[in-house]
Order: sequence, then C-alpha cells, then structure tokens
Amino acid sequence: MSVSQKTSGLTRRQLPLFQGIVPLDRSRILTDLMAGITLAAVGVPEVMGYTKIIETPVITGLYTMFLPILVFAIFGSSRHLVVAADSATAVIVATVLASIAVPYSPRYVALTALVALVAGGMLLLARLFRLGFLTDFLSRTVLVGFLTGVGIQVAFGQLGSMLGLEKGEHGFLVNLFFTFQHLPETHWLSAIISLCVLGIVIGGHRIANHFPGALLAVAGAIAVSFAFHLEKTGIRIVGEVPGGLPRLGLPDVSWSDVPLVLSVAGSCFIVILAQSAATSRAYALRYGDRFDENRDLVGLALANAAAACSGTFVVNGSPTKTAIVDTAGGRSQLAHLATATMVLLVLLFLTGPLSHLPNAVLATIVFLIGVKLIDYRGLAEIHGKSPEEFRLAILTAATVVFIGVEEGILLAVVLSLLQHVRHGYRPHTAVLVRHPDDQWRMVRPGPGKLAEPGVVVYWFGADLYYANANYFAERARRSLTDVQAPVHWLVLDAGAITAIDCSAGSTLKELQQELAARDVHLVLAHVNVDLRAQLDRQGLSEIIGTNRIFDTLRECLGAIKAQTLEGNSK
Repeated sequence: MSVSQKTSGLTRRQLPLFQGIVPLDRSRILTDLMAGITLAAVGVPEVMGYTKIIETPVITGLYTMFLPILVFAIFGSSRHLVVAADSATAVIVATVLASIAVPYSPRYVALTALVALVAGGMLLLARLFRLGFLTDFLSRTVLVGFLTGVGIQVAFGQLGSMLGLEKGEHGFLVNLFFTFQHLPETHWLSAIISLCVLGIVIGGHRIANHFPGALLAVAGAIAVSFAFHLEKTGIRIVGEVPGGLPRLGLPDVSWSDVPLVLSVAGSCFIVILAQSAATSRAYALRYGDRFDENRDLVGLALANAAAACSGTFVVNGSPTKTAIVDTAGGRSQLAHLATATMVLLVLLFLTGPLSHLPNAVLATIVFLIGVKLIDYRGLAEIHGKSPEEFRLAILTAATVVFIGVEEGILLAVVLSLLQHVRHGYRPHTAVLVRHPDDQWRMVRPGPGKLAEPGVVVYWFGADLYYANANYFAERARRSLTDVQAPVHWLVLDAGAITAIDCSAGSTLKELQQELAARDVHLVLAHVNVDLRAQLDRQGLSEIIGTNRIFDTLRECLGAIKAQTLEGNSK
C-alpha cells in the first residue's frame, strides 16, 4: 500500500499538521507561498523597527521571523496565527531592562533572551495546568486601552530619532520634553528622510492595504545612503549588521539573573496569552477551523524558547502580521514557512546592505507602528456602547503613558477582573410582566408591574453568592414596595441562577421568613436540577416548601392560581 493510499482515509482531526502545512490543492499552495512572501516584504522592515523599541541590534529583529515562526507553525493549533516580534512586548521589556543593563550591550541582549525563555516557561506551565481559559479574563475594553497607551508611547518616543536628535532619558514624559527642548537642533536632512518615508508608506497604503511601502522605503534609503555616503553628512546609520544563521545556545546569563526578569516576563506572559488567543480565536471562527488554546500555549512556549536560544527577544502572536497573510490569501502554515525561507535568504545574503540604512528610516517605521496601535476606532465604538467601559480604557491608556507599561498591564488585569466580579456583584434584575401578545417581558419594578393580580415575578441575573446576596434581597423587597398594590406572592424566576452558596442560602431563608411575616409567599420557578440539589442540601427546599418549587413559570403561576381560587372558595 502506498503512502497516499495510507493517508487518503485519514481525517483532518488525525492529520492536523499534514492538512495545515501541505495543502493538496496546487493553486492553494501557490497562494499560500505568495502570502508568505508578502508577509516577508511587509514584516521584515517592521521587525527591524521593533529592535529600536527594545534597543537590541537590528539582526535580532530578523531572527524573530526565522525559528520562532517555524516552531509555532509546527506545534501551534492555529493555521493562521503568525508569531514574531511584537511592539507591546518590546515596550514592556525595554521599559524594565533599561534600568538593569546598558541597551544594545551583550548583557542587555542576553537578558532580553532570558525574558523570552522565562515567559516561555510560564506559557508551558499554563499549558500543563490547562490555564488557557485565563485569556477570557482580560477584557477587550482594557486591552484596547493598554495597546493604545503603548502606541502613544511608541509613536512619540521616536520623534527625536526622526528629527536626528540625540536620545533623551528613559521615561515617556522626560524623553518627550527633551525632544521639544532640542527642536532647534533638528538635523533637517534626517527630518526630510523621515517625511519621505512617511509619504512612501502612507501613499503605498492608499494604493493597497498591504503594499510593501516600508520595504520600498528601506530599499530606497539604503541605495541613496550607499550612493551618497549619507553618514558623512551627519545622518546616523545602522552600522554593521552580522550575517548568517543565528548562533544557537542558551543565553549567557546566570541563575541570579532570573529574579531580575520575573516581573517583566510575567507582564509579557499576560500580553502573549491575551493577544495570541484573541487573534487565533477570531480567525478560527471566521473559517470554521478547530482552535485549541492549550495547544497554542505549547506552540507559543516553544516559539519563545526558540527565540531565546537563537539570540533574540520575546515573540508574540501578531494581529497585524496575521491579517497581512490572511488578506494575501494565506490559509495555512505553509505561508509561515515561506516567510521563514525568505528571511533565511535575507540573513544569508542581504545583511550587508542593511548597514547603510539611516536610523531615521527605522524610527519612522516604528512611529507608524505606534500610530497603528492607537485604536481610536475601537475607543469610539466602546464610548458609543458603554461610556463607563470607555473610562476604564482611557484610565488604562493613561496609566501606560504616564506611569509605566508594567503598571498598565497590571491595571488592565485588575480592571478586567473587577469588571467580571462587578457583573456578578451587581447583576441585572427585573420583574416579568405579560404583554398583550402573551409574551413575557422584563421591565423595571413600578406601579402596575404585576405578572398576575397579587403576584410579582422577580428575575435575578446571576448566581447567588455571599457578595451579591444582600443586593438580591434588597432588590426583591423593592420589587414588592414599588408596585403600590397588595402582593401575596413573590415568584423568584431562577432561570439565571445555577448555584447558591451557604451565605446566600441564609439570606434567602431570612427573606422567606420576612415575607411570611408580611403574609407574602415565596415561590421559585425555573429551578434546574443542580440548583434544586443545592437547595435540598441546605434545607431550603423544606423551609420554602417542596410544593412551591417549580420547573417552569407556567406550572408555578398555574399552582398559585389554583391555590388562590381554593382560598377564595373557603
């Protein structure tokens, strides 16, 4: 039996890598290859620009698009997610390590690799403990605010280099003040080069979304710099860029260095976890692919380990690079393999010309990357839908800009968790009324808002636990006092309640006793099996009455009506 015969009966589930990396359709293969070449053309200048953010040699940016992108393509579950250098994690690393070692120095580069190794270890631990679900706890609102703050930092941080000025001290405000203070010292030729790059990239984007304007600008600048020896005019250039394959091996650090990078690696871990999962999930839903967030954690962990062992810095799932491949028609990991192949060719044969690249060109590319991170459309959408969440996003962005990136990511996590807790702590409540079309509607309590004469149906939108129990009881009382009519039955619609803890059970018992003293009967409807079992265990079923706990609202109201008629007949 041939290999093709052996594999013809296998399903996609059995051969995920085979199906992802080697599409059987020849036209599909060609499209994926072209998508990979497109990503290389657009991405190579970008990752070179990221080295200005993280302050490592230019060659380290190219390394992020070689082994890491290959490793994730093989071990990750997503057929679409591109893993390479990322501006958010680059800013996080640079903010912390600049106070530990001298940027661009061998020790500094080794520490950036150590951050990638530790972050990879954290991702692997997250996989072992199946913590992929943690990605759901970083809300889109605060993530938009965080990335917007990073974008402002990145963009404004490059103004000095675009104008040919000396670099100021670390810190966003200090550096910005230094730049404006030294504006009269602007190197006008550097400023003109920056304007030309802006024109080429922005103009190219107007021609086509992923027109390789940055690559064209880089190639043109290198040619002009080489031909006219721009370094002799005072323009700063990149300088010698070593060629060849990266040297493989662990970073040149000691165990005592690990505690120094734990906090920054933890911040990178959170951003990688949230951003990569959000991007993978979006494309999996778009194309109906299977998505395994825990398997992606393995791919991300190994990609970061590959980055550390090849002398480069932390890598992340990139929404922009993933979008580039998708727009170009790439639908499998074959596109990522093609990108890595193109980067390999650059490493082997084209690093020499890169030494003539003016720094102003890279600074301008980084400036545009920062501008793209400022998600004004996302902020406007959040403002229109929820002004309260908009304030959270702005607070997160302001924290990143004015206090620090690590503080910003910490605030993002805390605000996301508080937002989640708040939904359970103060959930939506309502009373149910029957409209003339015989449909039940949720409305606020008020005069005449009765389900039936003398009957209020109270709906609570979350599980009952110690933190929201008092709120539950308070809103239940208000649903009775606001109606301005005699009420003899309070029906708790438990359709949204799946659990009740001991504290909330005690509150429910006290509410039942209080209502009984006022000649109001407490009845439960839409009680599921799990909730009924918990009521039984806490003795609440006996206190409320097993004959007053119902599976449906129809049964409940029918029983109330029958008991009322029976009482009236007596």
